[in-house]
Amino acid sequence: MYVNIIIALVLLLLTPLLLAKFIALPKNIWLLFIAQPLVMAASPVIVFIGGIVSTQLAQNPKLATLPITLMILGVATTSIPAALIARKYGRKKATLTGFTIALFAAITAMFATIYGHFALFAFASLGFGSSAAFVQQLRFAAIESAPSEKDIPKILSMLMLSGLFAAFLGPEVAVAAKDLIDTPFGFAGSFLVLAGFILLAMVIICFFKNPKPIVSTESGKPRPLLEIIKQPIFIIAILSAAIGYSLMSYLMTATPMSMHSIHGHSLQETKWVIQSHIAAMFLPSLFTTFLIRKFGLKSLLIAGTIIYLLVASVALSGQEVMHYWWALILLGIGWNFLFLTGTTLLPLSYRDSEKHKVQATNDFILFGFQALASLMAGWVLFQAGWHVVVLSSLPFVLILIFVSGYFYHQQDKLLN
Repeated sequence: MYVNIIIALVLLLLTPLLLAKFIALPKNIWLLFIAQPLVMAASPVIVFIGGIVSTQLAQNPKLATLPITLMILGVATTSIPAALIARKYGRKKATLTGFTIALFAAITAMFATIYGHFALFAFASLGFGSSAAFVQQLRFAAIESAPSEKDIPKILSMLMLSGLFAAFLGPEVAVAAKDLIDTPFGFAGSFLVLAGFILLAMVIICFFKNPKPIVSTESGKPRPLLEIIKQPIFIIAILSAAIGYSLMSYLMTATPMSMHSIHGHSLQETKWVIQSHIAAMFLPSLFTTFLIRKFGLKSLLIAGTIIYLLVASVALSGQEVMHYWWALILLGIGWNFLFLTGTTLLPLSYRDSEKHKVQATNDFILFGFQALASLMAGWVLFQAGWHVVVLSSLPFVLILIFVSGYFYHQQDKLLN
């Protein structure tokens, strides 16, 4: 029953040893590679079973996506505190703080499902979101651990690749361990196992060393935040990442409820679609470094935008399992391209002395929009149906078309 989980954990531990022979990266990166998916697994668990559990616990089915929304809201509201803690105490202590919050959330969710308490389950989801704000900061810890600026796309790709393990572990734990603890509502055991993952991640991060601060050669005072965010390079970075993330969350949040609760597809089929989607979010990281080097960020942004148009086309063509599967696969690939583009461009908008406030602002905007998107997903789905959920995403894809077109024509000017 737990064989797949054990195999995945062994592969997660062995992968850095195998890849290190071909890819020379600092020890910090490999530690983040292992620890990140163990905590990230909480998000797929909530996305996969959060709405299903909530339909049993909540009196109003329209509140089924509230735990997912609170999780993402937790990311948004904790983004600034997470960045401030990292600035004051360093990346290591900040990460351990976030992981501790995740551990508390997992235990709280376990008791919420044991006693059938919806409010407690929603509170646990908020805790998962708060911890995820610290997890999101790991990409900046990886950037700061980079030997040189040219290594950043490669490092980000490797870190995103580790999300493959979260994609598998989260839904697998949700199903395999759901009856580990006997409760009327199920899934309490899933959160118990998840707590074990988080404890393992905390042990691994104890070996992480804070990146050495860069000796600044900058002159003058740090610029006001408003001056920084008015730069075209910042606007392109935030729009590509925020719209890409929000639309991904919007469609992904609605999918399990549309498949299982409305159209009657089995839990196993729904799990397969969600697992495939999250795998598709991170698997392209195997070759995105090559794509950036060969074609540039502008082509990656355009490709991500075109893929989002294909998502809408496939999703509107039917509600069979394969329609959902193909739409979610494409959605994951498109998200990868858009998020990697935005994350790679963001450091070009700030100086080293400005990094924490810009990173915090970026994540606050990014996950604030994502929280709103996930909340709207449940409401629109139960009010108007799956097709309206898909159609309502198209105006934002049009914005991406404009942004990618502008960046395509202005890239040389913006990057110099």
